[in-house]
Amino acid sequence: MAINNPSVFLLMINGQIEGANFPEYDDLYCKYCFVYGHDWAPTSGLEEGISQITSKGRDSPQRMIWNFPLEITFKSTNPLGWPQIVVSVYGPDTFGNDVVRGYGATHIPFTPGQHTRTIPMFVPESTSRLQKFTSWLLGRRPEFTDPKVVAQGEGREVTRVRSQGFVSLSFNIVTKDMKRLGYDTTPTETAHTHTAAAGADRETSDRTHTLLPADRETSRTARDGHGPRLPDLPPSPLCVIPSSGAAGYCRC
Repeated sequence: MAINNPSVFLLMINGQIEGANFPEYDDLYCKYCFVYGHDWAPTSGLEEGISQITSKGRDSPQRMIWNFPLEITFKSTNPLGWPQIVVSVYGPDTFGNDVVRGYGATHIPFTPGQHTRTIPMFVPESTSRLQKFTSWLLGRRPEFTDPKVVAQGEGREVTRVRSQGFVSLSFNIVTKDMKRLGYDTTPTETAHTHTAAAGADRETSDRTHTLLPADRETSRTARDGHGPRLPDLPPSPLCVIPSSGAAGYCRC
């Protein structure tokens, strides 16, 4: 029977942009897009999208909820260029103009399962006070012409930015054929859990066949009236009950 050797692996992403925390702003919406390497290609789903406008609620005056769905599948032959998601948040300023309120990016989780991520957001800053006042007056704040530069490192060292706000996301990750191509994304905690469980079982087994001196005296007291009393022996540091010994007797 022939075995099919896959030539690509799949990364299936399902989740949502849950919400944001911008204490100073309200009535915000977000845009998202994916950035990935040359060896990656989307096979289904949407690479970018725009959410609805949301406002702060009475129960959570500091948080805005979008619950905007994400669903896309990638294929690749190389983990290099693992996909990132770039989130941009926009909202009205004092004069009603739509201006950027934050940029942020994060890698898609590598391991299968459920994951949550919180992205710290930032905005570009003007280089001088005059430019800052002019941009505020005209409603033209500094922003990136292409938000995908947030996921890249080129030119970032000369960009002046200011942090403000957070965006939270949740992911459900499924991978296919990665192990067949030699890529193991199993969490390392699983191996530590199995090792700790084996050590605990071995320690429990050792304690089952070991009787401490204090436990030996308790055993003698319990046998009073139910059989011959063992002579008082000086306490030994460790008393082992052999598996072939008679029940109720301790041979020290």
